[in-house]
Amino acid sequence: VQLQASGGGLVQAGGSLTLSCTRSGRTFNTDSVAWFRQAPGKEREFVAGFFRTGGGTYSDSVKDRFTISRDNAKNAMYLQMNSLKPEDTAVYYCALGLRLILSSLRNPHSYDYWGQGTQVTVSS
Repeated sequence: VQLQASGGGLVQAGGSLTLSCTRSGRTFNTDSVAWFRQAPGKEREFVAGFFRTGGGTYSDSVKDRFTISRDNAKNAMYLQMNSLKPEDTAVYYCALGLRLILSSLRNPHSYDYWGQGTQVTVSS
């Protein structure tokens, strides 16, 4: 399984970006998948994810601003980010977990595969 994240960039506060994650080797539709981010000097944190075939789950810091979606036909997952803030600046990673339980969805150590990361920088 290989994950490829893309779509990061530099945007002004209040702007929008859409991240994409494509997968080769395995479908997304039954596995748990998520977006994480890591800012310099900070731990990797959960942003949004799907537990298996359920609906999206979000961290409190991005709820109502970010939307996670997936296209099983394209083996892709997306993160639409609106109303971006400087504190959203980080490297964003997509991840796939094969046998997660619901309570571990937000734990980065529960995931088996990771994309390479894409930088998102929000200027004030």
